[in-house]
Amino acid sequence: MVKDLQVATNDARDAAIADRSCTAADTAAGLTDRGAAPADVLDPLERRAWRAFLVSHAHLQRVLEYELLARSELPLAEFDVLFQLNAADGGRLRMNELADRVLLSRAGVTRLVDRLVEDGLAGRAKCPSDLRGSFAVLTDAGRTRLEEAMPGHLADVKRHFLGSFTRQELEELADLLGREFPL
Repeated sequence: MVKDLQVATNDARDAAIADRSCTAADTAAGLTDRGAAPADVLDPLERRAWRAFLVSHAHLQRVLEYELLARSELPLAEFDVLFQLNAADGGRLRMNELADRVLLSRAGVTRLVDRLVEDGLAGRAKCPSDLRGSFAVLTDAGRTRLEEAMPGHLADVKRHFLGSFTRQELEELADLLGREFPL
């Protein structure tokens, strides 16, 4: 009986600590209800789902970044730009299209492409129909670097993420995450 009481006390203490130990990231992500209006508060299931998504995404991104860098010395963001350029017609995309595909701001993708141009992995080409616009263009060196990095990276994606699900779960996950979310 004393042991049961001790376990219950420890469980209560751990729950209280978990409730108090929210981080600044939790507050910024809307996971806490301190000082929030009732309409802004997430219920426990919503909080659990949102937190699980954020933690899983951050962890997966860190692991994939680490392994990609270790294997090919190519950061994940640069891999994504090369991947998107490779998938585009003619190996080129307008900068705003590239920014949309890699989920970066226009300024962020400009800095990223600048680094790739310095390394000879991408180039720039003027847009003939819009003199202010330009294309990011995949170079032969960029294609080679991507082709060297892709097999290992995709194997990591399968090992760390896709392999955690059955085919049916992947279908459901793709459907759920493929929904149009209100913006």
